[in-house]
Amino acid sequence: MKLEQGDHIPHFILTDAEGNLFDSKEILGNKILVIYFYPKNFTPGCTKEACNFRNDYEEFKKNGAEVIGISSDSVKSHQKFLKKYDLNHKLLSDPTEKIREKFGVKSHALGLIPGRDTFVIDRKGIVQMKFHNLKASQHEARALKSVKKLNDA
Repeated sequence: MKLEQGDHIPHFILTDAEGNLFDSKEILGNKILVIYFYPKNFTPGCTKEACNFRNDYEEFKKNGAEVIGISSDSVKSHQKFLKKYDLNHKLLSDPTEKIREKFGVKSHALGLIPGRDTFVIDRKGIVQMKFHNLKASQHEARALKSVKKLNDA
């Protein structure tokens, strides 16, 4: 499966950094959802990406959006990553990468590096933006621009 603009996202339940279950159904209908899939905690690109989302998190919230990062890292690793970089948004653990597969996030470098994709999903659960690029620095700005555009519509 490969999600594209206009597709409905699959329902998913994952564990957050506090050990609580996050159910996508609890957000849909209430907020715009920004989901960024990233390769690994504490790597330079992933740290930059997470910190970019942290820095503009209030702007996302002001525009009715919730930001969620997803990687295959453990809950414990997410806890350390959140604390070290004072991250203010949810990180979800996808250890089996089943959700990554459901979203159609492809790996890079002959399958050795998990992909980096960002999705902006409207309140109805429809993908309004998909951005696939290994460059971490571009994801947050594109997502915020898309969220603002949704609010202007």
